[in-house]
Amino acid sequence: MSIWEMLAVFGAGISAGAINTVVGSGTLITFPVLLATGLPPVTATVSNALGLIPGSISGAIGYRKELAGQGRRVLRLSIGALIGGLTGATLLLTLPSTAFETIVPILVALALTLVILQPRISKAVQRRRELNGTTARSDGGPLLVVGLMLASVYGGYFTAAQGIIYLSLMGMLLDDTMQRLNAVKNVLAAVVNSVAALFFLFVADFDWTAVALIAVGSALGGQIGAKAGRRLSATVLRGLIVAVGTAAIVQLVLR
Repeated sequence: MSIWEMLAVFGAGISAGAINTVVGSGTLITFPVLLATGLPPVTATVSNALGLIPGSISGAIGYRKELAGQGRRVLRLSIGALIGGLTGATLLLTLPSTAFETIVPILVALALTLVILQPRISKAVQRRRELNGTTARSDGGPLLVVGLMLASVYGGYFTAAQGIIYLSLMGMLLDDTMQRLNAVKNVLAAVVNSVAALFFLFVADFDWTAVALIAVGSALGGQIGAKAGRRLSATVLRGLIVAVGTAAIVQLVLR
């Protein structure tokens, strides 16, 4: 890489770390930049996955206050995320690159729809629980575990917009604030990125310069994103999710 390419990758890492911590979809910044430096798509994907691990961890640490009291929930959901992430990483090396290209924009669009409708649906669900005399499960039940596992398959395969899908699923099935759910999302993303990257270490080629630049940049960006994201109201955070997700759909369709 030239010095300008290295600066571009480092800057993309900072942006991706911040965006992933607040919303998700940071890969839509780093991946095109890595391709522009001449890396093959699979090498760019696996290098990106490894490089973003420090950013995910940094973001989770930045949200540690919101993670308080969620240990059991995080552990339960992380098991499914780990299995899904490993499955997705395996599929990346066995399926053609076009396998997910058609369905990914549809998944993101569906996730955005759920994010937009989540307040209304949550109120309707709450009213139904009150009529039936039941309460929400603190762990989301089997449906959430399975849903997040499937989302993690996609996350291990490509990662772009996986955070948006996580937030939409948890927002529908958990009775909690957006900020606390966002904290859980950061942990799940760290789990998926880590297991996928560890798998890739043994079976795929990395560009270690790109990995190092994205790792340092995303770690810095994770702290920036945590400081900014924790100050956002639920409405603003939801609006930001929709804006970033819409941009993700456009880029995925045009790519």
